[in-house]
Amino acid sequence: MTERLTDFDLEAYDYVLPAASIAQLPAEKRDGARLLVVERETESPQDLRFPDIVRLLQPEDILVVNNTRVFPARLIGRKESGGRVELFLLQYPSHHSDNAAGQNSDGAWSEAQATALIKTSKKPKPGARFIFGERLEARLEAGLEAGLADGKVRVALRFQGALSEVLACHGKVPLPPYINRSEGEFSYDRERYQTLFADRTGAVAAPTAGLHFSKELLAEIKASKVAIAQITLHVGYGTFAPVRATDIRQHRIHEEYVSVPAATADLINRTKKAGGRIWAVGTTTVRALEFAAATDGSVRELEGWCGLYIVPGYRFKVVDNLITNFHLPKSSLLFLVASLVGRKRLLACYQEAIRRNYRFYSYGDAMAIITR
Repeated sequence: MTERLTDFDLEAYDYVLPAASIAQLPAEKRDGARLLVVERETESPQDLRFPDIVRLLQPEDILVVNNTRVFPARLIGRKESGGRVELFLLQYPSHHSDNAAGQNSDGAWSEAQATALIKTSKKPKPGARFIFGERLEARLEAGLEAGLADGKVRVALRFQGALSEVLACHGKVPLPPYINRSEGEFSYDRERYQTLFADRTGAVAAPTAGLHFSKELLAEIKASKVAIAQITLHVGYGTFAPVRATDIRQHRIHEEYVSVPAATADLINRTKKAGGRIWAVGTTTVRALEFAAATDGSVRELEGWCGLYIVPGYRFKVVDNLITNFHLPKSSLLFLVASLVGRKRLLACYQEAIRRNYRFYSYGDAMAIITR
């Protein structure tokens, strides 16, 4: 007899996705994706186009978006011996002076510290030098043997000029591993793997639900008297980390920088008091808002590190409705969405989306989950 799976069993979040369903390219237009609408009162999900989101919003609702900006976190270069090396920077490099903070434009060399994942043929020793271009190199300070978690290394980046410009010149877009760019990134990845809200640099993955909003659609939303507010959550590499615990409650997620401005908190609190609905654009926004929530459901201004992990049984204090993409099997993002709509309902909708030829993952189509 097959053992019955519960909401806390990792295997309960598995599903089979045909490779052809994984979107390798974005829709031709930003708002050109499809939208699967799942309402609490309606059994069958509804097929719409993403611009139809305007029809689902009501005056006095608020749409909350993540304004994090993805930086070119993948560095591909060579060791002094000539061998290939790749670094994946896990956070935007930290600086020790204003001169190193990306403001230097006089040609002097500056230094910044970074934690990274490394890919190379042979394990390098501390002190090894990596060259990524004329204006960027790195020195290995602590290697894999230093006891850093999850295969991380610590490096000192040396760069000439403004760090943001140097990374833009020598770095590559950190597309997720399921998007195949074996021949190198496409020119439009730098634009399309970035939301129009992107303002604060620090993410190594895009908050993908926000990718669907075009300038025209945002103007239409604002004209319909729906407010748009912003938070920041710098999406980390942990968003791709596999869950290994068979009981999902035992999993620990990586902390990520989060900021909820006072203006956003005040607007949300006023909206809730007036009876409006809080729409979160993406799972990162959900985590930021719920992390900033008091026990009475009010939202407070906040800046810090968010380690909130949402699994079924969680009681949402702030978020009413969610706009999100389709997520990987057995992922913490899937657990979060299941917490809002129910695991069995969610997986049934995923199967229906596969049947209807929806496109999955970062460059794919979207879902709108409406609970009120």
